[in-house]
Amino acid sequence: MKKNKLVDLTVFALLGVIMFVSKYLTEAIPNVHFIGMLTMTYTIVYRKKALVPIYVFVFLIGIFNGFNMWWIPYLYIWTVLWAVTMLLPKNMSKKVAIPVYSVVCALHGLCYGILYAPAQALMFGLDFKGMLTWIAAGFYFDIIHCMGNFALGFLIIPLAEAIRKAHKTAEK
Repeated sequence: MKKNKLVDLTVFALLGVIMFVSKYLTEAIPNVHFIGMLTMTYTIVYRKKALVPIYVFVFLIGIFNGFNMWWIPYLYIWTVLWAVTMLLPKNMSKKVAIPVYSVVCALHGLCYGILYAPAQALMFGLDFKGMLTWIAAGFYFDIIHCMGNFALGFLIIPLAEAIRKAHKTAEK
């Protein structure tokens, strides 16, 4: 295996573990965590390769908490945020990027229950009305998720710059 590929795998494994650990460090605050911010940061820095640490995180969640029905939406929920981030222009100025990234991160938090709902409906036999009721029941938590993601979204650019700087330093 080439040195760069081994370094990439090691870095991506570490980034996935950071996502995993950060989730548990913030568990005392319902629906406030670093996962959305880290997903967007990794996507901005690594583009397509960001899927590696994202899925390291997803599989660590399954390994440590059980591959149960609640875990299935994790297979796509973070990929939606990754895809939206990939669609954003790469050459935005900082002045524009910082609020845009915060808003996108916040919207993902707000839509979390909506994204989760189709899997819940299929797994638990909910009809459309039942799925909408499930979304409405959790909307309060989605609002908290939205506010946390919005605040943490302001860290995306500084963290992306720090990661890029670390890479440049390591290459020297």
